[in-house]
Amino acid sequence: MQNLFTMIAVKFRVGVRTFESLAVRDYRFLWLGTLAVAMGQWSDQVTRAWLIYNLTHSALQLGLVSFVRGMPMLIFGSIAVVVADRYGQKAQLVLAQSVNAVLNAILATLVFTGHIHVWHVYVTGFLNGTVQAFQQPARQVLINELVGRDRLLNAIALNSAAINISRSIGPAMSGLLIQAIGVDMSYYVQAGLFVMATIWTAQIKIPKSSRDAVRRRRRESPQSFFESLREGYAYIISNKLILALIVLGLAPIVLGMPFVSLMPIFAIDVFHGGAEIQGLLLTMLGIGAIAGALTIASLGHRQTNGKILIGGAMGFGLCLMLFSRSPVVYIAACFTLFAGFFNSSYTSQDQTIIQLITPAEVRGRVLGVYLLNRGLMPLGSLFAGALASAMGGPWAVTVMGTSCCLLAMGVAFFKRDLWRLRTIPEVT
Repeated sequence: MQNLFTMIAVKFRVGVRTFESLAVRDYRFLWLGTLAVAMGQWSDQVTRAWLIYNLTHSALQLGLVSFVRGMPMLIFGSIAVVVADRYGQKAQLVLAQSVNAVLNAILATLVFTGHIHVWHVYVTGFLNGTVQAFQQPARQVLINELVGRDRLLNAIALNSAAINISRSIGPAMSGLLIQAIGVDMSYYVQAGLFVMATIWTAQIKIPKSSRDAVRRRRRESPQSFFESLREGYAYIISNKLILALIVLGLAPIVLGMPFVSLMPIFAIDVFHGGAEIQGLLLTMLGIGAIAGALTIASLGHRQTNGKILIGGAMGFGLCLMLFSRSPVVYIAACFTLFAGFFNSSYTSQDQTIIQLITPAEVRGRVLGVYLLNRGLMPLGSLFAGALASAMGGPWAVTVMGTSCCLLAMGVAFFKRDLWRLRTIPEVT
């Protein structure tokens, strides 16, 4: 598989730059690990929901188990980056992925032996979410360490593509596994994916400069753990450009992306269909996200245009508004495709600019705050559900899309140097 990606990267190196980061051996290992981990996590989301519903037949517990699984990202996300800064991202990834494999194997064995109870699903879900919280920021910081400044946008976009490919394939794969061989075997397969990710991650060679920096921080470590955490937040608040970028990255995830949790309303009540309609809308969202990520990966070094960044955020909100007002399912599917495209493209650029303008000594902690988006999603889903209960699904999504548009316009108005951003100063 490794040789295949090398051939692809070399083939497209001249002219189309889409896959150029895969020519870097260590990033290739990281990307393969990302693909396996994301596949396991999306599969777990579907399998865990199936398992809890079969045990309880409770719609409330369907939502609750997802909430419990997602909350550790919010609780531990900032802590995880401080740990990674002091002890190294690779070690943190290897340990977290190994724990993921063990947890999935334990849950699979409990199901296989007939000893599974509801509390097992919740406890392992919380622990899975916790180790996931320690994986995400370490993985994102490691991208910068492995590919450097010139390939950073390409690498982040390809990382986003891997996650979105997994989001499209993982749930379908887990559904087929559950139907064909059972929930227990599905979890054994997921454990195997985490083992593969761990093997690939272990082969990554961290650059000497990065290893020396980790040893220096561990040896000197003048700050306490919580002082180090506080320094990261203080830097974000004091740097208005970084603050604007983080708001632009986090707020639409809370205000806009939870519209996916309202898809059953559109499938059943608006378009008078069933699961096949919901599947179509979500599939188009995933295809758009992959297309957006690959488009940004093809831009090469042209990653510093603030107008494209803010335009993408506004385009995402506008697509949600148009989706919510669509009278025909196929028109709605087109707008979900474009929503996925704009969301993936602007978030890849947003994260790249943050990494490029943030000094190395606080980069991990800043990214940890940015990656709280995974933990904020459950809160956004609760907000979306409450809004839909009050005014109906279509009007709720209209309000959510409008909020995203207004937010992007506000950032462009109040932080005009972001709108005019074309060149990024060198930082170390």
